[in-house]
Amino acid sequence: MPVDRLLPSQEAHDLLALTRDVADKVLEPIVDAHEKAETYPEGVFAQLGTAGLLSLPQPEEWGGGGQPFEVYLQVLEELAARWAAVAVAVSVHSLSSHPLLAFGTDEQKQRWLPDMLSGEQIGAYSLSEPQAGSDAAALRCAAVPNDDGYVLNGSKSWITHGGVADFYTLFARTGEGSRGISCFLIPGDLPGLSFGKPEEKMGLHAIPTTSAFYDNARIGADRRIGVEGQGLQIAFSALDSGRLGIAAVATGLAQAALDEAVRYANERTTFGRKIIDHQGLGFLLADMSAAVVSARATYLDAARRRDLGLPYSGQASIAKLIATDAAMKVTTDAVQVLGGAGYTRDYRVERYMREAKITQIFEGTNQIQRLVIARGLTG
Repeated sequence: MPVDRLLPSQEAHDLLALTRDVADKVLEPIVDAHEKAETYPEGVFAQLGTAGLLSLPQPEEWGGGGQPFEVYLQVLEELAARWAAVAVAVSVHSLSSHPLLAFGTDEQKQRWLPDMLSGEQIGAYSLSEPQAGSDAAALRCAAVPNDDGYVLNGSKSWITHGGVADFYTLFARTGEGSRGISCFLIPGDLPGLSFGKPEEKMGLHAIPTTSAFYDNARIGADRRIGVEGQGLQIAFSALDSGRLGIAAVATGLAQAALDEAVRYANERTTFGRKIIDHQGLGFLLADMSAAVVSARATYLDAARRRDLGLPYSGQASIAKLIATDAAMKVTTDAVQVLGGAGYTRDYRVERYMREAKITQIFEGTNQIQRLVIARGLTG
């Protein structure tokens, strides 16, 4: 159900109404079929791009929507309430575009940004490796300089949109230690780049997650974003925004589960009463509602700090932690509300529960978020 929101402008209200309309007409009718068949939704991202929903927080001077981050995240939440896998891919696309926007040269931006922001090209973020997940400084994929660029060798893992994305924001080793990592913009059809079989995941079935393999793949020096050795700085600056994206996705997923549970509780009767009128269940639904509202408040607080140019890294970790833990609890409780019906695929809550789990893991596990938050408390 639509959620009453405090938005900064009438334009933002109109944008959210547009998002709901697009989500209801483009995503809602096909989500169940694609998730069950584990098939990629061809053409969906082009439609979202045409509607202007893939570039909302980006500067207007480069073809973006120029919207505050707090508005973009609420749009992302609305998409996630219809289709979490698509919303995750939209968040990852924004994450993948951030390094070019924040660290690229004007020539690089003019060359590549228009297609990225229009949705002509969809991006993926390529940081993790089999031995380097939370410890990004341990990555081994190498970019060795040659006469006119770099030669890439190594592997990457857990790439959302892997194998179908048009470009990959790659972090590869160009030197020793944590300062020996650089950022590159890789075309999806680069010779020497191949992809593994899509992972057989618990959820988010419609969007593939794969490994990537670089075998003497050659790129020009113009494909490097920022200076050599700046890679981890670039990666971490993007991840703060990415964590907020996942917090918004998790909140949308939790809202969808709450809505489904409330509908069922208003329709199902036991002992001559709607089950929502039984205090035990009513209190459970109340706790679920409080968790969703709290999750939304934490990501909006961090987003507003970002929009004001204030430090927000700690708040981003808090938002990611609170929202994703809330999503896991709310979706689990939604299955409980539906009872045996909730454990079947006749209702979406079982899918929501499966999808919520990954939100606690990617963009930095919730254990890593707690580490970041604790370190911030030391001053």
